[in-house]
Amino acid sequence: MFGMLDISTSALVAQRTRLDAIAANLANADVKVDPNSPNAFSERVVEFATGDPESGDPMGVHVAAITPRKAFRSVHAPNDPSHDANGNVWYPNIDPVTQQANAMVASRAYDANLAAIDATKAMFDAALRIIA
Repeated sequence: MFGMLDISTSALVAQRTRLDAIAANLANADVKVDPNSPNAFSERVVEFATGDPESGDPMGVHVAAITPRKAFRSVHAPNDPSHDANGNVWYPNIDPVTQQANAMVASRAYDANLAAIDATKAMFDAALRIIA
């Protein structure tokens, strides 16, 4: 009976995770990194998959992976103390405009799932009124 709510709830969790990754991308877009370091921050990309791998339920959505893109951009700044041998300073290659567009899409998907939950609750309420 509550499967319909579970589907929308799984989408809410997935979109919230996507928004968290976008926020981290925007916050770290101008942070200097060492591209040779395995811990260097790069754009995080959230990948979705259908179903729930824990319960085996084919309905809903879950976050399959959060993958770093490992793309960097260089800025020639020989006076910066963190420059490399060629005088370049490295940053994650994150486009703020693309991140903003992705945030708007994720936010609208989140809102759509909230609306689906409200519609489902209204249908449950109407069904209970008919039965009672």
